[in-house]
Amino acid sequence: MIKFRKASNLLCLVLFVLFTSAKSGKTVKNQIDNPNIIFVLVDDMGIGDVGAFNPDSKIATPHINALASSGMKFIDAHTSSAVCTPTRYGLLTGRYNWRSPLKSGVVGGDSKALIPTTRTTVAKMLKDNGYHTSFIGKWHLGWNWQHEKDSTGTKTLEGVDHIDFSKPISNGPNDLGFDYTYGLPASLDMAPYVYVENGKTTEIPNKFTESNTEYGWWRKGPTAPHFVHQDVLPHFFEKAFDQINYEVKSTRPFFMYLALPSPHTPMLPTQEWQGKSGLNPYADYVMEIDDYIGQLEQLLKEKGIDENTLIFFTSDNGCTPDSNYPFLKSKGHDPSAGYRGHKADIFEGGHREPFIVKWPGRIKPGKTSDITICTTDFMRTCADILNIKLKDNEAEDSFSLVPILLPETSEEYKRSYTVHHSINGSFAIREGKWKMIFCPGSGGWSNPRPNSSAVKDLPKYQLYDLEKDFSEKHNLYGSQIAIENHLKSLLRKCISDGRSTAGQKQNNDLPLGDKKWTQIKDIMN
Repeated sequence: MIKFRKASNLLCLVLFVLFTSAKSGKTVKNQIDNPNIIFVLVDDMGIGDVGAFNPDSKIATPHINALASSGMKFIDAHTSSAVCTPTRYGLLTGRYNWRSPLKSGVVGGDSKALIPTTRTTVAKMLKDNGYHTSFIGKWHLGWNWQHEKDSTGTKTLEGVDHIDFSKPISNGPNDLGFDYTYGLPASLDMAPYVYVENGKTTEIPNKFTESNTEYGWWRKGPTAPHFVHQDVLPHFFEKAFDQINYEVKSTRPFFMYLALPSPHTPMLPTQEWQGKSGLNPYADYVMEIDDYIGQLEQLLKEKGIDENTLIFFTSDNGCTPDSNYPFLKSKGHDPSAGYRGHKADIFEGGHREPFIVKWPGRIKPGKTSDITICTTDFMRTCADILNIKLKDNEAEDSFSLVPILLPETSEEYKRSYTVHHSINGSFAIREGKWKMIFCPGSGGWSNPRPNSSAVKDLPKYQLYDLEKDFSEKHNLYGSQIAIENHLKSLLRKCISDGRSTAGQKQNNDLPLGDKKWTQIKDIMN
């Protein structure tokens, strides 16, 4: 009788597993093979800051270098934007950021949510397919705070100073597919300075702080009692390590989006790392990040999950000029590794990033790819690995990297062109060796800056042959008419179709006639 009951229970378990597998459209084997996925997004690190991408780098990054040598590095990888909020939007949605209502700049610490809960994110997609999902770090995509009322109780008082921190947020990461969330509302230099865990602040602010030092400035704003800017980076890694320790106790695969607040301003390496680089606080901060990447990999090994954990590593845009470019270059270090420009710019230094993918046993170590890719590709890559079929209104600008990562597959990488975007909303399009920029200057913070006297006598557009001129010094616009017309037509079609992948046309979040589309009027004519 006991043996029969055990056999009966076992049969029920097998039938249950088969039923749930069939219901999700996956086989049992595929469920077992599904890798854990960790995406590490650093903030404002240049491609030249990592030794694996720049042999002349003067900043020691042994652990990131090791990650690259044990996986695949992409030397022509790009963020969808040259600044952080738009890049994060594209990463999580698989959609170009400029299709959203945000056409330029970034959101603030008190901004409304940029991603509506009706849009599928990579986290929601993975959660719906059996993953436990977590976000730790810098959000910077807006969420909806509740605000205080005036003395009459009728009018809502706007602004960061009037947030009611005792009430939960809405339309945050928990509403977009993440099971566990812990992070900052925006950048480490944007108020409020509080941690928000699963939609609630962990402490009510009781003071206002600000800083104006060269490398450590942040805006004045409400600050939680135990919030220390210098401790945020190690605190996020501590939370990430705790979360991994929690995840290994589960039978489900997990996805972790680890969005670091550094080396963005304020550049505040902990005391242990101050002066370690022999350069400046920015370089020290990069070295501290590198050490934590080593600790992350070591933890995965100790827990026995490193072999089936897929790691992505990149930055959200190029290095910020607040790192003191002139000083670093005087010491022989170029955060942009010879590429023109930096954070915020339409030039390569604004959006060409170090990009590494590691998957032991699947991706052959030590490989380098020179194929042009974009961070929007992350979502469809995950979908492809898990055999998830996406709808026409999901990941509209995302192409699977699986054919590059796992060349034994019969598919081909399908991205034929990539659209770039700067802080002021300027566009560029890249196809093969050709890059066409639809503004006369940087579109950002380097010279020639938008609306400056320096751009008045420049051609209205720019065209570069990146094979011969990777530093974008020689503008060929006007000499390659057929190519220029083709690239302009390609960008026009990409904008009007609402997608760059194959599928039915989709709507951008604002109609093309909306006044916020300030940078496309000439492009669309």
